[in-house]
Amino acid sequence: MNNAVSTDAFRSARDLLLRHRDDYAAARESFAWPALDEFNWALDWFDVIAAEHGDRTALRVVGDDGSDESVSYARMAARSGQVANWLRGLGVRRGDRVLLMLGNVVPLWEIMLAAIKLGAVIIPASTLLQPADLADRVSRGEVRHVVAEAGQVPKFAAVPGDWTRVIVGAPVGQDDAAGWHFYADAAGAPEDFAPDGVTNASDPLLLYFTSGTTSQPKLVEHTHASYPAGHLSTMYWVGIMPGDVHLNISSPGWAKHAWSNLFAPWNAQATILILNQSRFSAAGLLAALGDCGVTTFCAPPTVWRMLIQADLGAADVTALRDCVAAGEPLNPEVIEQVRKAWGITVRDGFGQTETTAQIGNSPAQPVKPGSMGRPLPGYPVTLVDPLTGQPGKDGEICLDLSERPLGLMTGYLGDAERDAEAMRDGYYHTGDVATSDDDGYITYVGRTDDVFKASDYRISPFELESVLIEHEAVAEAAVVPSPDPIRLAVPKAYILLAAGATPGPDLARDIMAFCRERVAPYKRIRRIEFADLPKTISGKIRRVELRGREADDATQKPRGVTEFWEEDFSW
Repeated sequence: MNNAVSTDAFRSARDLLLRHRDDYAAARESFAWPALDEFNWALDWFDVIAAEHGDRTALRVVGDDGSDESVSYARMAARSGQVANWLRGLGVRRGDRVLLMLGNVVPLWEIMLAAIKLGAVIIPASTLLQPADLADRVSRGEVRHVVAEAGQVPKFAAVPGDWTRVIVGAPVGQDDAAGWHFYADAAGAPEDFAPDGVTNASDPLLLYFTSGTTSQPKLVEHTHASYPAGHLSTMYWVGIMPGDVHLNISSPGWAKHAWSNLFAPWNAQATILILNQSRFSAAGLLAALGDCGVTTFCAPPTVWRMLIQADLGAADVTALRDCVAAGEPLNPEVIEQVRKAWGITVRDGFGQTETTAQIGNSPAQPVKPGSMGRPLPGYPVTLVDPLTGQPGKDGEICLDLSERPLGLMTGYLGDAERDAEAMRDGYYHTGDVATSDDDGYITYVGRTDDVFKASDYRISPFELESVLIEHEAVAEAAVVPSPDPIRLAVPKAYILLAAGATPGPDLARDIMAFCRERVAPYKRIRRIEFADLPKTISGKIRRVELRGREADDATQKPRGVTEFWEEDFSW
């Protein structure tokens, strides 16, 4: 059973974006978010398109162990109905919160669709989480049901609460499975599913605990419209078309996985390709582009930086049409190396867990070096001066709530103060600072709490990091303010070296000299420390930790042996 009115409204909005895929101006001017009153994406979209092209591959999971599993649209629709019926038998009801802790295995997609059909609220959880993290999520998320991989089950042993337990896969030991229901038993349930009532588009669907680079994870709430339909903007930015094979490098539990491993490709009626690597292999990833006929490819900057250190020319990119990057801004040097090797420009984009893709370099449009593009269809992006609160060409990236985009979260659950702060003065505030040019292109500067002043000049860490990674010895870099008695603060770079590079004074001087040739004097990197970079569990650099380290070092201890200052050298 599906809601034909909602299906038609969704399809009409989707088709308009496909029609104007290469015409940004037309898409921006004519697109309107679909008006959805009642909407269940699994029933009103996925099951509908599965009936139209049942034989098309919906999901393909390829492992480095030689495994290769494909599931058609028709089979995925039937299987998710079966799982929904089985979960209903275990007591999963509309509005119940289900914590889902699985890797990139086929049951993840079956259960996501099943939960949507049931009207349950999904809390995705990374398999990297530890027992304390899980206890926090179960408690703050008011979890009533847990679905976990067999290998993750022991982590829940000390997590308090009365919640239904479902184990996916064979348990390591019989004691681990005590009290857990076996997911394999779902195969005995009927495939035909009938909903128990109406799903309103405004009903909650997803709760994300954000990774947080500066504070305790926030609990972000999305609805049955905001992420499923909101990701029409993501589909447009990536450029996914019906029948495409879309590869996205992302781990379950994070919003980007839902962006590009669920909603955007299936909105486009494409095939989701998953590469399961026990350990990341750039060579294996490059080989898969040709072996699996990938047409659209998305990866975070960390992966792109590792790829350019491999042999890009070894990849068969005959089928590859579009490449994008998201998660953090992608440095121009990386984009240029990929362009030279593949003849494809990696297009940057911007969004958050709180939203879908807001800004991006869309297909067939000019790309300006360093810019992450222009506001995507449906997103009223405004740069707001943090001091005056007035719109301008520079400022915090904000969304005008008088034209509230469908892809924006409902808010931070259980945190009215933080919610009010984010939604103040008629705008949703992203916390990110950018500049814009006369053509509407937006260039990322940094988080509002990452930008700093040195000698009264504003310093963008991202700008300096982009210069640093152009140096052949630098794999990754993070720039933070280091206290200085004269300038108040000076730019200091924490540097993770590329394979084969040896830390020492000669290399530190060489990197500083490299930067001096490329930036204004006030932006110079004046201190360097070779070290591993602290990251969030989702892989983002924790500059807040590095800033704290600098504040501590200024008062408590001398320099380390791998730290070098500008004044150590003659110039």
